[in-house]
Amino acid sequence: MTASLEPARRRPGSDNAGAVSVSVRVWDLPTRLFHWALTLTVACLLATGFGGVMEWHFRFGYASLSLLLFRVVWGLIGGRWSRFSAFIYAPRALVAYLRGQAHPDHLVGHTPLGALSVYALLVLLIAQASTGLVADDEISASGPLTRFVPGAVVSLASGWHVGFGKWIVIALVSVHILAVLFYVRVKHQQLVRPMLGGDKRIAAGAAASSRDDAASRTLALVVIVICSGFAAWIASLRL
Repeated sequence: MTASLEPARRRPGSDNAGAVSVSVRVWDLPTRLFHWALTLTVACLLATGFGGVMEWHFRFGYASLSLLLFRVVWGLIGGRWSRFSAFIYAPRALVAYLRGQAHPDHLVGHTPLGALSVYALLVLLIAQASTGLVADDEISASGPLTRFVPGAVVSLASGWHVGFGKWIVIALVSVHILAVLFYVRVKHQQLVRPMLGGDKRIAAGAAASSRDDAASRTLALVVIVICSGFAAWIASLRL
């Protein structure tokens, strides 16, 4: 995906008035679809979990497992700004960002704080999906892998899945949403629009675009099919 060289209009009074900006593909289509699909899936998981609709809770759980596995793989082979290597920051980078000394790359993909939020959410959601596979409420719902692990593990996984894990995920999701609103309303940084259309206007020459062509999208399709197949196989082990 090549960047447009059309100059962007600057707001009057901007510190960078007169500077040239270009449209850069930051989020490739697979990353955008993953983001919104996971958002919907997590919402459905919470609704079915609190509502006690366990059959659908399991189905959305398998869907989330497929998406999370895809994101792990795509974090290694995806577009430039979707790769984990693009938002692994040293502690000094985080400190500098908090002091207002942001590197130009921080304004393109994930900021150091945003990166921490992404990693925390991915780790906790993977933990929730994993513990759900071996959880058992001893009434009507048990994960497909419960019979393969010791009872002590099932007990610990069940306690985490329906207790601390669930509430920590809710807290992190809430913080994530509030942070996005803060950046949009207070700092006037567009975060939602690039995740919808994929492109972001940045200073000319500041960063390269993410690859987002037919070949990369086909590769993403192959990856999600494989991940979905693995999740379906896991689901088939449920008694």
